[in-house]
Amino acid sequence: MPTLLIRNVRPLGASPVDVLVRGGRIAGIGTALSAPADATIEEGGGALLLPGLVEGHTHLDKTMWGMDWYRNEVGTNLIDKIENERAFRHASGHDAAAQSLALAKAFLALGTTRLRTHVDVDTQAGLRHLEGTLRTREALRDLQQIQIVAFPQSGLLGRPGTAELLDQSLALGADVLGGLDPCAIDGDPVKSLDVLFGIADKHQRPIDIHLHEPGAMGAFSLDLILQRTEALGMQGKVAVSHGFCLGDVAEREREMLLARMAKLGVVLITSAPPSRSVPPLLACRQAGVTVVGGNDGIRDAWTPYGNPDMLERAMLIGLRYNLRRDDEVEVALDTVTHSGARGCGFEAYGLVPGNRADLVLVDAQTLAHAVVARPVRKLVVAGGRVAARDGELQPDVAAL
Repeated sequence: MPTLLIRNVRPLGASPVDVLVRGGRIAGIGTALSAPADATIEEGGGALLLPGLVEGHTHLDKTMWGMDWYRNEVGTNLIDKIENERAFRHASGHDAAAQSLALAKAFLALGTTRLRTHVDVDTQAGLRHLEGTLRTREALRDLQQIQIVAFPQSGLLGRPGTAELLDQSLALGADVLGGLDPCAIDGDPVKSLDVLFGIADKHQRPIDIHLHEPGAMGAFSLDLILQRTEALGMQGKVAVSHGFCLGDVAEREREMLLARMAKLGVVLITSAPPSRSVPPLLACRQAGVTVVGGNDGIRDAWTPYGNPDMLERAMLIGLRYNLRRDDEVEVALDTVTHSGARGCGFEAYGLVPGNRADLVLVDAQTLAHAVVARPVRKLVVAGGRVAARDGELQPDVAAL
């Protein structure tokens, strides 16, 4: 691993310092650090220094990033989108390995060094999408930490054999077990969650459940999730993605659910979409719930939108929640930095000696300025290695 000395940078907007990187880790932070004989010196020019950005919820395997435009004519119901995508991917031979790698590298060029992706597992595709994304994880393992969620996009109970495939996925190397709408999709929330938590308990893996269900239905499912989290001792090992119901229910009911989530360490992951009710970000944080930001799908059969730029996602989160004060905009950034890493369980994160050297330099005056302006990433250091300059991957990384 190279030794780097990055001079004259401002960690999170603080006073200028130098950062020494050795063996893939931050070896020192201070003023006027001496350059070791083997060090490559990078001039920071007073740039703002951020830790590597964190994507908490995306779908690398689905993307058509870099492909010809996909004309979206799918129906409006959730099941329409699920069935359309499954049919399209089957008919087109969509290559999850190539596409997940393309999007993961696009994330890396823009400073995302830690990433959680949901990967479809179903009885039509089997483990094909998972196997392709596992290859991407291996190809980028020295640069980008990728968590893979084995995700039953077509539901768990409606297609017999799905539970067995999820079990195999965890044995094959998936990091997290995914779930989906136990009421609205599976129709039997008790059985659905019993099966899901049983698989997770068997493999001792965390769970991340897509919960799109609105209002009372979603609150009922969330209550069942919290019950099982406590009964199985899975505190700190469960995440709820979307959680739209928390934006629908009455304030008192929401407060009670958030208090239970905080007590059990259940994380909330949000893309803050403008088209749905969303959990109130500041209220969730005030209750002690860790809130993580993510894009969800990017340029796939579900949506033409999305961009692998987590500063842009932080800006969109700030817009969705009407965050205007600088300290509030910094909260939006936190969902894709420190809270993002904590909520996904990424270790050795942050601008502290001893931690993994994942560093992003941008020309911005403050953290809020960085979110709003989304400046070009001057330098991206991933695992102690220069991965990108001026928004472009280094040739050796681009060739992976």
